[in-house]
Amino acid sequence: MLYYFLYQFIYQTYGRASESYFFKGLNVIQYVTFRTAWATITALLISLLLGGKVIRKLAALNIGQEIREELSWEHHAKKGTPTMGGVLILGSVFLSTILWARIDSLYLWLALGATTAFGIIGFWDDYIKIVKKRSLGLTGRQKILGQLITALVVWGCLFLVANYPWNISIPFFKATALPDGVTYVGAIVYLFFIIFVLLGSSNAVNLTDGMDGLATSVTFIAMSALTALTYVASDRRWAEYLDITHKPEAAELTVFCGAMVGASLGFLWYNAPPAEVFMGDVGSLAIGGALGTVAILTKQEFLLVFIGGIFIIEAVSVMIQVGYYKFTKNPKTGIGRRFFLQAPLHHHFQFLGWKEPKIVFRFVIIAILFALLSLSTLKLR
Repeated sequence: MLYYFLYQFIYQTYGRASESYFFKGLNVIQYVTFRTAWATITALLISLLLGGKVIRKLAALNIGQEIREELSWEHHAKKGTPTMGGVLILGSVFLSTILWARIDSLYLWLALGATTAFGIIGFWDDYIKIVKKRSLGLTGRQKILGQLITALVVWGCLFLVANYPWNISIPFFKATALPDGVTYVGAIVYLFFIIFVLLGSSNAVNLTDGMDGLATSVTFIAMSALTALTYVASDRRWAEYLDITHKPEAAELTVFCGAMVGASLGFLWYNAPPAEVFMGDVGSLAIGGALGTVAILTKQEFLLVFIGGIFIIEAVSVMIQVGYYKFTKNPKTGIGRRFFLQAPLHHHFQFLGWKEPKIVFRFVIIAILFALLSLSTLKLR
């Protein structure tokens, strides 16, 4: 929004007066890198300044975390800690993005809309469990239905409104970066791909959110890498040099990603061990939806495996645990064996005796390696 006041407004209103040093200095507002940096700073400051008030309000409303019985004593000590702090992340991202991005971008509104939709699903789930004091929130089918509807809306906007190429850009294969024309067959096939990416990314982040600072730290790292990837995909010079799909429409998504980086860092101030607040499903589902949506819009879906490597590992550990349990189930007793001591994977290490901060720091180191790996693939074509 500031773009129109500080750049467009100056040139259209003051004319020759824009030759002054004051107005020349404001010209930086036209550069997406400048606006991304300030979106990051703005989201960070909003999170830091409002974080304490949000935590006190959640505590006053008695919105405290419930802990599963099978988890360790360390987790049971956290019972009652304010949760649903993801509203702080969402608010910070939305305000800073609207403030610094050009709001005439369809891709920007798709990213904001999908993130908000996933956040609403998570909010409703948290509300039922915590505020309504029910043992379960939304059922699995209800969650999946909400996520499916969001994915269908994203696909519908890309099919009906956006000039979206239906090619699947695969790392290491240069030819796949070339955009295809809009075909009905390609669009229908891509629908299932969008559903897989959005549902997978949102639920993967949700599963990772189980320790103080874990999901927030990994989100900060993954979103930092995605910010760089979004920028190079939107810039023709970089896209052609790196042989990736050029998406000029994605330029303002860089601002959105920067805002997510700042909001995550600001939330980490309060979520670092020992956590003063948890993000809840409202935060984890929204972050996962944001990662998946930006990856789709910038044609970096396969790189999302590297960008969010920790999220993928956590999700796969749950699938292995469930699959192995069902495969080894005794027909007589109905009880199976566990592959891990506890899933997701971070709980397995906790049951091995690792302290929570050690697990978080080591997962963060691995997340940084994954992020660097994702950036290194840009020239491996």
